[in-house]
This record gives sequence, structure tokens and C-alpha cells, in this order.
Amino acid sequence: MALPRPHRFDVYIAVGGLLGGLLLVGIGLATRTAKDPITLFDGPWPILVPLTVMAGCELLRRTAPRAALLIGTPAICADVMTQGSLATVLMFTDIVYAAVLYGPLAAARRTQWITGLLTVAATLVPYALWRVPEALLIGVAVGIVAYAPAATGWIVRNHRDAAEAARLRAEQTALLAEMDRSQAVTAERARMARELHDMVANHLSAIAIHSTAALSIDKPATSREALSVIRENSVEGLAEMRRLIGILRDGGGDREPSAVPTLDGLTALVEGARANGLDVSLDTGDEGDAPAPVELAAYRIVQESLTNALKHACPGRVTVRLARRDGSLTVAVSSPYGDRDGPRAPGSGSGLAGMRERAALLGGTFEAGPDGNHWTVRASLPLAEPQEEGATA
Repeated sequence: MALPRPHRFDVYIAVGGLLGGLLLVGIGLATRTAKDPITLFDGPWPILVPLTVMAGCELLRRTAPRAALLIGTPAICADVMTQGSLATVLMFTDIVYAAVLYGPLAAARRTQWITGLLTVAATLVPYALWRVPEALLIGVAVGIVAYAPAATGWIVRNHRDAAEAARLRAEQTALLAEMDRSQAVTAERARMARELHDMVANHLSAIAIHSTAALSIDKPATSREALSVIRENSVEGLAEMRRLIGILRDGGGDREPSAVPTLDGLTALVEGARANGLDVSLDTGDEGDAPAPVELAAYRIVQESLTNALKHACPGRVTVRLARRDGSLTVAVSSPYGDRDGPRAPGSGSGLAGMRERAALLGGTFEAGPDGNHWTVRASLPLAEPQEEGATA
């Protein structure tokens, strides 16, 4: 398998090291003299072999650091047997540094331990053999050439890994923040959709029913009565829409709506349904306080149920019952179910979804469906420790 192309910076190092070594050879500058006891091959030309090999290893310092170190180690040993070149030594220190910095983690650890042991051995063994202080300089030289670059590479690697970990944490934090923002926007849009539907749908449904009746029945008295109901619901719907637009324009987060519906408003709600033509009875059960989010959810569920009865129910009595039992507020709305002869307003089905969402946000239950010849909506809303319905409903 072909090796990856060398990094451009590595090519510059290899070329610079080779040219620098050739310059030193050309001017006759070496690290040892021909009379040095360890010099086995004197003259300038033997220096070129380890120099060229080491320059080639520099090309692999980033793409194959372990191979560069394995090849460079025999080359530096061969350089010791010649008069030596400072350029070869400097390139070897860079290869050790690169092997620790760019190589696998396990190999980097081994390299640091091996160079450290070599430094200790090069310090103690010559001193034990020769018993002269000058022998300690061999350990110093090995430490400078081998262990110091390895230790430097390990320090730089740790800093690099720490910076990369910090960058990844910052990216994850930003991603989580973006997810939280998206979820908050989605929840707020769902809340506003429920509020808009519950506040306006009742009035628009009444307008649609009575306008259809006015168009289909050719009686002036009936048309006038229908137009009166249409006007009343248009004005009320417009007022609700303006209030909602005002909340949105002001941000909605720093203030609550000017009139949050409560259970005390059910009587007026039922009276309005009667004015729209429904035969409604209301039974609120025992009087008692409920948390504001529960009262708001119960009010909206009754409001939407009456709207659906106005659009779809057959002629007959619509019953609304509220009861407190077992730590929950139970809301039940029952309307006649079957074929309807009169005008019918279209529905989107979002009303049932909105009621189910309101109950789920409070940890309650919701069910709706035919029960014999009646359509029954039933919701159970816990009274203890509710969630923030006013903020998320």
C-alpha cells in the first residue's frame, strides 16, 4: 500500500536538513575528529549516508512517525561511527518529537519510557565502567538528543488533546443549546396554536353555522337573528385576536394574558353557547380551588368540546360535568351523536389533539369517542404539583 503524500511542511524540513548537512560537509565542519576513538569511518563522504537517510525519514515524520523513528534510529547509530553531522542529530531529535506527537498513543508512551531508560543507562553504565565524571556527559548527550524531544512531544500532545477536548465540549454545548432553543420554539408555537384555536374557533364556528342557516332559510326573522349572532361572535373573536396579537407583539414572556380563563368563567361560556343555539347544562360539582394551570386546561377543554358540539352534535341536551375526586379534576362533556340534518361547520381535527396535549402536559389523561348515542369527552387533570401549563400550554 502506497504511503500518503508527505506534508508540505515536512518536505521543507527534509530539504532544509539535507542542504544544511551538505553545507556543513562542504565546509568540513563535523561533530568529531577523525582521531576520535568511536570514529570508524573517517572522511566527509560516510557522513552523507546517515544524513540522506535521516532526511528521508523527515518526509515520514507526520504520515508514518513510527516507521520514521525505526529507520532513523539505525541512521543515528551509523552517524556515531562517522565524524558526524550536526544536521543529522537535529533531524533525529525532530523525528523523536514527531513520533511522540503524531504517533499512536501507546507508541508515544513507549517511546517516552524507552528514551528515558536509555538516558539513565547512558548515564550510569559509562560512569560505572570508567569512574570519571566526564562519563556522565554521555548520559547528558543522550538525554538531549532522545529524551528531551520525547518529553517535549508528550507535553505538546497533552496540550493539543486538551484543546481538542475543549473544542468538542464547546461544540456539544452549542448543539445542546440549539436543540433546547428549537424545542422551546416548537413548544411555544404549539402553545400559541392551541390558544389561537381555542379562543377563535368557537366564534368562527358559530359564524359559519349561522351564516349557513341565514343563506339556506328564506325567513327575514331567522336571517336577522343569525346576523345578530354572527355580529356578536365576530366582535368577540376580533377582541380575542387583538389580545393575542398584543401578547405576541410584547414578547409574551414578561407578562401573562390580561384575562386568563378560570373555572369561574364556565357559566359565561355556557351562556354564550346557549346564545349560539346549544342546549347546555352545567354541573361544576363541589366548589373548591384548583391550580391555575388546571383551571385553564379545564376551561379550554370545555370550550373546545362546546365548539365541537356546535359544529357536529345532533339536536339534544349537551351536558358539562366537573368533579373533584382522588386528587384529580374530572371534566366530562357529552353531546348527542349521530346524523345531523342542519348545517355543519367543517373541522380540522386539531381540537381533539389540542385537548389531548393539554391533559398530557399536566400529567393527566384524555379520551374522546362515541358512547352509545352520545359523543363523550372525558379528561382527568391532577390537582397536585401540576406542570407550568400557563407557560407551555
